[in-house]
Amino acid sequence: MLTAATLTRVVAAALEEDAPWGDVTSTALIPAETQAVADLVAREPGVFSGGEVFAAAFTLTDPDVAVDLHFADGDSFVAGDVLATVTGSARSVLTAERIGLNFAQRMSGIATLTAAYVAAVEGTGVRIADTRKTTPGLRAFERHAVRSGGGSNHRTTLSDAVMAKDNHLAVIRRTGDDLAQALRTAFAQLPHTTHIVIEVDRLDQIPDVLAGGAHTVLLDNFTLDDLRAGVALIGERATAEASGGVNLDTVRAIAETGVQVISVGALTHSARALDLGLDIRID
Repeated sequence: MLTAATLTRVVAAALEEDAPWGDVTSTALIPAETQAVADLVAREPGVFSGGEVFAAAFTLTDPDVAVDLHFADGDSFVAGDVLATVTGSARSVLTAERIGLNFAQRMSGIATLTAAYVAAVEGTGVRIADTRKTTPGLRAFERHAVRSGGGSNHRTTLSDAVMAKDNHLAVIRRTGDDLAQALRTAFAQLPHTTHIVIEVDRLDQIPDVLAGGAHTVLLDNFTLDDLRAGVALIGERATAEASGGVNLDTVRAIAETGVQVISVGALTHSARALDLGLDIRID
């Protein structure tokens, strides 16, 4: 969840990084009394995200700057739409411009890509979820953007749920213990509310992880035929999740195998920043 405290802390740090001793260009060239109006304009269509983050870049720079958001997070827009208007000291607007744009472009890019995945599986009932493949320090922002695009969030941190992946299972196998029993023994120590996700990359692993207590079985890099077989094996005993090899060309076929969740790392690690610009006007 993108809280107000996280938003303020991260945006303030970004502003300090960008102008540690002030904006020498704006101070040198722009008279202190000059006022400006600037429009956040879409250069291409997309889905908006990061409005409050964009606004914070300006208000943290100068509390007297006003930001009027014309679109809400999750709203679609077309090229030429004015997404927000900024009014205040020209120096302050110019100082905050790049940081505000960086956040809005990045978050809107993620929201737009997520919306494309969600649209591709429309009617299947499948959830499109993100992963922990996020930019360090910006996870809350990027996950907010996924929700803006209609997607769902996977576990947020390592502390939120058990998710045993291939390397975890490889270590367990090295001990020589029976996998199902080793999982049951480990999970018996957890609170009953802890969600357990186990990743498998072969069909023959599914019975053991179900016997071990998995709530979700993550079918990683399965073929479509194996996904269908995996869903049949899992039945109603756990949630079937697919990952690996997911792109906009394949996601519909994966959804139609019967899985309930498709996790897509590309939502956050490969989204292109959307082309947004700040067009300034001087009163």
